[in-house]
Amino acid sequence: MRSIIVLLVSFFITFSGFSQELNCNVVVNARQTGNENLQIFKTLQNQLTEFVNNTTWTSKTFSSQERINCSMTLTISDYSGESFQGTIQVQSSRPVYGSSYTSPIYNFNDKDFNFRYLEFQNLIFNPNQYQSNLVSVIAFHVYMILALDADSFAKEGGQSYYKQAQTIANYSRQENYKGWKLEDGLQSRFALIDNVLSTTFKEFRDVVYSYHREGLDLMSENPKLAKEKIATALKQFETMNSRRPNSFLLRTFFDSKADEIEQIFTGGPNVNIASVKETLQKVAPMHSSKWQNIKF
Repeated sequence: MRSIIVLLVSFFITFSGFSQELNCNVVVNARQTGNENLQIFKTLQNQLTEFVNNTTWTSKTFSSQERINCSMTLTISDYSGESFQGTIQVQSSRPVYGSSYTSPIYNFNDKDFNFRYLEFQNLIFNPNQYQSNLVSVIAFHVYMILALDADSFAKEGGQSYYKQAQTIANYSRQENYKGWKLEDGLQSRFALIDNVLSTTFKEFRDVVYSYHREGLDLMSENPKLAKEKIATALKQFETMNSRRPNSFLLRTFFDSKADEIEQIFTGGPNVNIASVKETLQKVAPMHSSKWQNIKF
């Protein structure tokens, strides 16, 4: 297995500025319907690709090289007329300073994604007003991508984007679609934005910043210190976990990071992996098989 340490030290491409707008690959998978070749699914994919990539989501202007790489995969399980049922998997990554490596930062499987769609209907985002559940769900995840990316470059950098995601959740709950309300469960869009902005989970955003900016971005210059910084950042989760064990936010973080963390601490300069593994077993026991692979 090629270590992330080797990859980070081997390449030197400097990234400057914050990447806020999107370079998103959108896929509509309709195999489960038995009619995957219908034109409406191709039209939906094309319209969503244009909507996500061409909408102005922020007040900032950035070059194409600074766009956030991400993907959205819609899996349609059933449809009838204008009504569609399915899920959406959303993923994003951010560049690491001094390398060609991009680090996964958001990985969310949204299982409550039902919507109405008429072929060629206009997809328009209004930051303060409900348009459709299709637009709301896509826009919500766009702002979660933007927020996490910004948080990884500056402390509290994503605050305005989290607040916009919360606004979307607030005005969307008036409609009869799942995922926007407290009663929709502990792994819903409501739970995600509510937890991120709650003081109960205040360490989460600190870890996102420290892990990336003080850890990964130092890897090309000082791999040993970078690994120590990452270990220190992860240790902050112990406090959060003691307050709310096995939280949704922890699972969301490690769904993105488990493979990367395993590789970081399996190669490169030696650090105290016993302490790292102890922390990881406490806060993310669902990935214990990966933690067992951390060794020298």
